[in-house]
Amino acid sequence: MTDFSDMYRPTEDHDMFRAAIREIAEEKIAPAAAEVDEKAEFPRVAWEALRAGDFHAPHIPEEYDGVGADALATVIIIEEIARACASSSLIPAVNKLATVPLLLAGSDEVKQAYLPRVARGEGMMSYCLSEPDAGSDVAGMKTRAVADGDDWVLNGTKAWITNAGESEWYTVFASTDPERKSRGISCFVVEKGDEGVSFGAKEKKLGIQGSPTRQVIFDNVRIPGDRIVGEVNRGFFTAMKTLDHTRVTIAAQAIGIAQGALDFALDYVKERKQFGRPIADNQGIQFMLADMGMKLEAARQLTYAAACRSERTDEDLTYFGAAAKCFASDVAMEITTDAVQLLGGYGYTREYPVERMMRDAKITQIYEGTNQIQRIVMGRQLLNGLPQGR
Repeated sequence: MTDFSDMYRPTEDHDMFRAAIREIAEEKIAPAAAEVDEKAEFPRVAWEALRAGDFHAPHIPEEYDGVGADALATVIIIEEIARACASSSLIPAVNKLATVPLLLAGSDEVKQAYLPRVARGEGMMSYCLSEPDAGSDVAGMKTRAVADGDDWVLNGTKAWITNAGESEWYTVFASTDPERKSRGISCFVVEKGDEGVSFGAKEKKLGIQGSPTRQVIFDNVRIPGDRIVGEVNRGFFTAMKTLDHTRVTIAAQAIGIAQGALDFALDYVKERKQFGRPIADNQGIQFMLADMGMKLEAARQLTYAAACRSERTDEDLTYFGAAAKCFASDVAMEITTDAVQLLGGYGYTREYPVERMMRDAKITQIYEGTNQIQRIVMGRQLLNGLPQGR
């Protein structure tokens, strides 16, 4: 008989990661979450706390001065931070998003030049793929990189870039052979201090107010040739492989937001009294809570399964990454909306955190590929003969 005692649950090491980051999140990050949202300011207290605990980029391997946390540990870390503050959870999430291309395709030189600096917390790294007219249609990008001797000269504008202006380094995708469309895209590292790099105004957003979102503008930015990530014209494949891994982190963010909303709603319904008794005694309330808890746990298990596939780079990672991101974000939107409903009029005010969580949850259905795109990805994987039942 199979011993199931240790299957389908994190290891003791993962539990230790959770306990450590939860303590930081509850003591350092959660108290500032409302102010971060209200002022739409980058969460510097969270940044310093995460750096001090080595949770700002935990996925970077030890050989590059990182912690070497596996994909599941990284998911747990992001989940626990998002439970307290979604904006702060984007610090480790986006550091992973921007550095995975280097880990997947970068030369030893480019890895050594940037990964240890991110791991040591000398700065953050952001991912520049989307453009004003090219979101899901990556092949439609207009940003160009033209060879000039051993260098490249970059021109164009990237849009919706998370932590733009705060990050020191940027993983930038640009067309190096426009006629080849997606097969003519390359990847580069651009530094904030490079001449010709500038930033647009901060976007005025519905949620994740503490994480700045700006355009990144490149005006004849000269990049040394050794800053290319991978082979020329192979950037599209690097970008897609990256998203296979990092959509799992968006799923983690979503379940963290949902958990925070459910936790608050549970406490509220046990304390709130109507008609002389706690509203938690009402069967209709219990049905809502049951659905919230059930769907959240289903999303968590799917996300953890996807994280394990990310760690192993399984052949079905593309499907599981898309499925986890899509399902978890849809569940997060539903749970946070129900949490607002359970608090009634109070849930609609900024005096309570669930309205912030509801606003924050929405973006998880949109970025790193809309959930409509995720369904296309999953459908194609199934039609291409994805192995089932394993």
